[in-house]
Amino acid sequence: MIRPPRVWRRAAAAFGALLLALAATLAQAGPAPGKNAIASAHPLATQAGLDVLARGGNAFDAAVAVSAVLAVVEPASSGVGGGGFYLLHRASDGRDVFVDARETAPAAATRDMYVGADGKARADASMSGPLAAAIPGEPAAWAHLAAHYGKLPLATSLEPAIRIAREGFPLYARLQNAIRVKKTQLAASKDAAAVFLDHGEVPEVGAVIRQPDLARTLALIAASNAAAFYKGKFAEGLADAVRRDGGIWTAADLAQYKVVERAPLRFRYRNATLVTSPPPSAGGLVLADALGILAGYDLAALETTTRRHLTIEALRRAYRDRAEYLGDPDFVKIPVEQLLSPFYAAGQRTSIRLDRATPSEMLRPVFTADESPSTTHFSVLDRDGNRVGATVSINLFFGATYLVPGTGFLLNDTMDDFAVAAGTPNAFELVGADANAIAAGKRPLSSMTPTFVETEKGLLIIGSPGGSTIISNVLGGVMNWLDGKSAAEVVAAPRLHHQYLPDAVIYEPGALTAEERAALEQRGHKFRAGRGSWGNTQVVTWDYASGRIEAASDPRGFGAGLVY
Repeated sequence: MIRPPRVWRRAAAAFGALLLALAATLAQAGPAPGKNAIASAHPLATQAGLDVLARGGNAFDAAVAVSAVLAVVEPASSGVGGGGFYLLHRASDGRDVFVDARETAPAAATRDMYVGADGKARADASMSGPLAAAIPGEPAAWAHLAAHYGKLPLATSLEPAIRIAREGFPLYARLQNAIRVKKTQLAASKDAAAVFLDHGEVPEVGAVIRQPDLARTLALIAASNAAAFYKGKFAEGLADAVRRDGGIWTAADLAQYKVVERAPLRFRYRNATLVTSPPPSAGGLVLADALGILAGYDLAALETTTRRHLTIEALRRAYRDRAEYLGDPDFVKIPVEQLLSPFYAAGQRTSIRLDRATPSEMLRPVFTADESPSTTHFSVLDRDGNRVGATVSINLFFGATYLVPGTGFLLNDTMDDFAVAAGTPNAFELVGADANAIAAGKRPLSSMTPTFVETEKGLLIIGSPGGSTIISNVLGGVMNWLDGKSAAEVVAAPRLHHQYLPDAVIYEPGALTAEERAALEQRGHKFRAGRGSWGNTQVVTWDYASGRIEAASDPRGFGAGLVY
């Protein structure tokens, strides 16, 4: 047998290794959809993302554009003065990463800063005015996405937001209602009133909302890759204004802010792989906790009332764990492996009866705090398979309702997401309160749950606002999609929620029949009157077999899902 020269053999081996590496890369990257799809809470934001994609950007550039436009047209829910989480998937190498742009407590923040002399929390102090504001992360997130994942300069992706802020947009009913709810607080701020009120009154739908100061701030962020927002003359003036009006920010707080990249949480449910948010978002772990409990039941074989009962019981236990264990992972040790363990889920199931509700008081009690029902989410898939699920917020409607003079943007009131009364003499010093107690530089716990769900059949990108209901919104959406529902059906489905405390089920109109509610009440479940509809889910789906891509925006909102 004639052997080829050694140099040929080496070349052949190297070429073979190259082919194997290429094949592995292609397998890891997966198929490409060939289309772009975006679902967000406002048509102008969705269109801005598609426009940036048409200019040669990718999903990460589009995420910047969508975020920034939402900061302009949905100021009650997000903005330059807020923060959030971006779940990314890069198609070229299959990398998943969680970009944590959550706000941080100022250096002067203390555990009991909102506790009065009587030992009780001063609620207004943590929800209104500059003292309620943590250091924003949103501008830093935009710069990070553009620098590390995007293809376009930050200035290009921010162009649509700058233009819309300067030229204005027509007021729509959802934002008008938010202005009506916060009219008194907005009127107390001269700068906020000038933007959002018309001679002290709520403007009519269709009135043009112009924000020239915000346009200038966005242009400053664009020109400096956000550096000028956190350091230099603008940052110093921002900190001075906040302190002058009762806050505790310093220029050093802004200069020290950093976006953090974290490994996403990954787990299996049924035949699906879920990639979702890790702490300091509680969303992913609570989602995994609840689904781990439900995985032990053949839900398809059970009648509807029993499925509802088990879902409520799973949520009850998962939200109880949220209250006790979860906080900023840079400050507290979180038992992630325990909460994800199938053995732990099996243990949770042993306390569930099929015929009776478990009163929350029978579970080990901990302190829980309410979260804002505001916030916003969007989902992006580009033609190459890059994807983003992003949930961003300024917490309550219009955040702290304090518009920093001359800047055009509202501050968040995210400090209220901490256990603000953790040091009081009642039960607040239990583990849950300790895990999410205020500390300098700490990030408050959140329920934001941007999530990717993938099976051999397809992909779901999902997320929602809704404060403490975010997780149950996403859980319901995931289960509906796995049961074969379309993107439009997922976002429109009626919702049901339980969060351990208060011990009550809330549900949207149509979520339960009268017979189902009566059957659940017979098992011991308590009900609380719902506040109508809640959440604003944004979904993109991709069916691998047919190639069909859908983008659906929640009919409860004013958004748009577009595929191009």
